[in-house]
Parts: sequence; structure tokens; C-alpha cells
Amino acid sequence: MSNIVQSIVIVGGGTAGWITAGILASRFPTRITNKELKITLCESPNIPTIGVGEGTWPTMASTLKNMGVSESEFFTECNASFKQGSQFIGWNNNQGEGYYYHPFDDLQHSVDGVFAEYWLKESIPEAFSKHFSVQHEICQQHLAPKTITDAEYKSSTNYGYHLDAGLFSKFLQKHCVEKLGVKHILAEVDKVNQNEEENITAVVLDNGEHLEGDLFIDCTGFKSLLLGQTLGVKFKPVNDILFADTALATQVMYSDENSPIASCTKSTAQDAGWIWDIALPTRRGVGYVFSSKYTSTEIAKGDLFAYIESTGGKTDNLTVREINFTSGHREKFWHKNCVAVGLSAGFLEPLEASALVLVELSAMMIAEQLPVTKNVMDISAQRFNDKFNYRWGRAIDFLKLHYTLSHRTSPFWQDNKNESSIPERLQELMKLWEYKIPNGHDFEATGELFQATSYQFVLYGSQFRTKPPFALEPFIKNYVADQVNHNKHKEHQLLSTLPTNRDLLNKIYKYGLSKI
Repeated sequence: MSNIVQSIVIVGGGTAGWITAGILASRFPTRITNKELKITLCESPNIPTIGVGEGTWPTMASTLKNMGVSESEFFTECNASFKQGSQFIGWNNNQGEGYYYHPFDDLQHSVDGVFAEYWLKESIPEAFSKHFSVQHEICQQHLAPKTITDAEYKSSTNYGYHLDAGLFSKFLQKHCVEKLGVKHILAEVDKVNQNEEENITAVVLDNGEHLEGDLFIDCTGFKSLLLGQTLGVKFKPVNDILFADTALATQVMYSDENSPIASCTKSTAQDAGWIWDIALPTRRGVGYVFSSKYTSTEIAKGDLFAYIESTGGKTDNLTVREINFTSGHREKFWHKNCVAVGLSAGFLEPLEASALVLVELSAMMIAEQLPVTKNVMDISAQRFNDKFNYRWGRAIDFLKLHYTLSHRTSPFWQDNKNESSIPERLQELMKLWEYKIPNGHDFEATGELFQATSYQFVLYGSQFRTKPPFALEPFIKNYVADQVNHNKHKEHQLLSTLPTNRDLLNKIYKYGLSKI
């Protein structure tokens, strides 16, 4: 049984590397204890974290829980806060007026489209998200999803996190090494050795060590040292669909230590892109994502500073980092005995925080499909590639949707509406949705990156309106009306009992959350 997969080598750290290490190690604790599986993470001591992946999906809570992470320790050590969705400000018009929410509410009843059909047919004046999701108003009031008496990972509403990416990597590193048995090596990779079949056999480190492995996971960031440079898997750009190629990122201090901590990621439209605003307990992470074809870095910086000042921040002595990127992904994600996770697999602009969830999903599938022997590696690779080609494609569709719905008129936004820049599948769905509500049948039954509910929140949060041609059945109308009444009762109850984000985080720092 010499072909058995016994050694996994992760090259590269950061959030991608350590999330992958944590998911794999927590999946196979007995094999690691019995020395039947070894997981080693080797990272350079000289490469800083990119540090802009500061928003997660609700999936992160279960990921951390499954790793055995204390949620209280996570909050205190990662400068983390609660996230309950995204707010899109000024995406519909040039004046920058208006907003809509894409909340994290898990509206299972909306998958078949009856909520949206009711809202459209009854011409409800209330915003779609406010009518059906309690999180619309919770976000408006900067409230938390739980109280201090709720146990770790328990809550009244669905939530993800905002976090400091650099602190998060260090936190995961400590947990993986001390609690999960991951071996950690700090060294530069000088060379990558391959056999006659082009499989990677070892990475040669600058200390002379040959780090051998059966499966190699490439978490080396944009340079994609293993999958891209060594194995020659090409990068497939999608900058003809997603135009942004530059980000200016900075950190803004609160004007007051008691300033509200926003419960959502704020995305504010600009002439050539959009500005993210992520609220952490001690600061805000703010950045402008834009296309260099439509504006200059100097003008973009001016727009960013104007936004910061308009939201109560100070721009004196701010340090701004410029990050250049091309949206796209590798043609394959798993080739030979190497699989790429994180930036080495691809990168899409940070709208809707898809980066970390793709890391989570990648690591989970590697764990689930981990080949027992090397001679079935290609079967696992094919399954992985099929799944993630689909997932990256659907992420691109969903991000593009936000731009195609806008009524802004600057060249950047107008060019985003050109049919030649819209993926064919999205074009077909948009035609379908002229008269039919998006529902679960438009997507995969399992493993879909963005569900039908997410499309509904974005479509009907913007000015898009489906025109269902048939009358609403009375039993559906009564059913939805009952659900709305239930929702309003729940909203009233939560608004009167939930603390603000800041109040709850202060209590977590002082008392911690219950483990039970």
C-alpha cells in the first residue's frame, strides 16, 4: 500500500493556507494522532497577508466550530465583529441615492419564488428586503444577531463576520499547530521537484530541506508557484466581464470609541467602481475597487478620501495601499497531485465576499474527496475541477448581475451593460426572469454558491421588476400574508431585545460567550 496518501503539504499560509490546514486537520484527527496522515504547512517568513479579505459568509461560523475554535477567543483575538449581509448604496442612480440589502436571512420559503411574486403582484411599497427579512431593520440599527446569553455559534439571525485578516491568519496558525497537529515550517521555497509523470515529489527549501508529500496544496497567492508556475496551468482572465483591476485600501479610525459598528458590509457606488466599508471594533477597513481604464489612481484616491470624510472619518496621515489584480481563475484547479486554493486558484473583485467562502468550500471538498491512494488522484481531480469550474462561473455571473442592473450613466457603468460583456448564461436567465421569478430550479439542487433568494434580493432591491402574467392563487396570497405577519412580529421582538454590535462585543470581551 505504498501508494496510500499519507502526507499533505500546504505551501503558503495566510487565510487560505490556514483555513485549509484547519479544515483538513479537523476532518482527520484520528489519522493524524495515529500518524497515518501528516499535514505540513510551509510559508515564507517574508510575505505579508494581502489583508483585504475581511468579510465572510455565514459558513465561516460552522467552519470555525468544526475546527474546535472558541468563538469568544476568535472575537477577542481577531478584532472581529458580526456581519448580517451587504448594503448597496447608490447603485441605482447617478445621485448616489437609495440603497438595498442582500441580507443573510435564510428564506427557504422564497426559493420557490412565492414571496417575490406576492410582493410584485400586490405592488408592495415597502422595500423587498424590509418586507421579508428582519435583518433589513436590524442592520439599519447596527444591532447584533444574538445576546450575551446565547451560546457560542447560537443566534436569533444568520450571521458571518468582519475580521482583521492578518490577526485571523495568526489566530488560525496557533490553533492548527497547538490543537490540530499541523506541522509549521517557516522557509522560502527554492525549487520544486517533479517525477517523470510531472507529479510534484518535493519542495526544496532555502534551509536545504526536501519537503516531500503525496498531495500538494498551492496557497502561494497570485504567483501560484505550484499550479501555475511549476505545472503550467494557465490563468483564465474574465476582465472582459468584470472590469475592476485596482483596489486602494486603507484603515480608518472611529471618531469616537463608542461609534456604532455597522452590521453589514457597505458597498457604495462610484463613477468607476465602488467603495467597500467594513466595520471592525477598533477601526473600519475602507477601499475603492475600480477600473484603471475609466479613472486614474489619483482621481480614485480623491474619491476615496471624499467618501471617508463624508462618513465621519479623517484622512490626515492615512496610509493607502494599491493592489493591482486581474479577475479570473485557473483553467484547472487540481492538476496531477496539486490543487490550488485561494488567490493561487483565482481572484474576483471583493464584491459579495466570495473569496473566503471559495477557500472554505475548496478545503471542504478536498477533505471529502481526499484520495486514499495516488492512483485515483485523477478521479478526485476531475470531480473537483468540474465542481469549481461551475462555482467560479456562477460567482462571476452573480457579481456581474449587480452591474447590469444599475441605471448609472458614467462610461464604466454603461459599458457594463453591453451585451458582449455579459455571460451567456446570465443573459438567458435575465430573459427568463422578465416573466418568471428566480427559483431553485434555475440553479443546482445542491452546492450552489448563490441561491435563488440571493438573486431575488439583488434583482428586486434594484429597479428590476419581473412581470408574472398570471393572477396569484388565493391560497398562496394567504400563506405569504401569514408569513409576513409572522416576520413583522419577530422583527418587533428582536428590535426590542437585541443589543447593538458594540454593546455585545464589549460584553464578549469582558465575559465571553457560553459554551453551552
